[in-house]
Amino acid sequence: MTAVPGAAPPRSPRLLPRAERRSSIVAGAARAFAASGFDATSMEEIAAASGVTKLILYRHFESKEELYRSILEAVSSRLGAEVASAIDAGRRRGVIVPAFLAVAREDPDGFRLLWRHSSREPKFAGYAEEVHGAAVAFARALLGSRIPDQTVLDWAAPTIVAFLVEAVLVWLDQGDIGADGRFTELTTHSLEALVATWSG
Repeated sequence: MTAVPGAAPPRSPRLLPRAERRSSIVAGAARAFAASGFDATSMEEIAAASGVTKLILYRHFESKEELYRSILEAVSSRLGAEVASAIDAGRRRGVIVPAFLAVAREDPDGFRLLWRHSSREPKFAGYAEEVHGAAVAFARALLGSRIPDQTVLDWAAPTIVAFLVEAVLVWLDQGDIGADGRFTELTTHSLEALVATWSG
């Protein structure tokens, strides 16, 4: 075949860097898992949701279980980093709601998997329990200086976590992204009112 003078050479498909391709797969898999659950989602469906072939999918992840766990670990690590960054900057109060919402907006399906779906998946319930336990322990550390009654603190810490997680999940499902600031403000004030009441 003779090339047409002055014509641009044919372009080959753009190859994504490995890390970018992996992130794209994780995002597509999170959508698929959130829609159908772990058992009902096939690797073929994950590949289609990620815009790759099964061959490419298996180059990045050996199994569906590894992929699901990678999603959970990515969200929990990102959440920890977001909170730690705010605290390192010297902000202790009013940082938790924005941190949770920021991570939820970045990866809504992954956030739903971590906090809503994984506890119902037998293979991942243990990991979900670990994440929840770590969140409650962090809440206890934050609240310890403000709630001196240990009996109250014992149930206040898990209650705060449950309230915050459920508030963000419901907002993801029903809230207007343009009103995120208002949501953050109201939820933060609600949490502060609870803590003030529990402090006695």
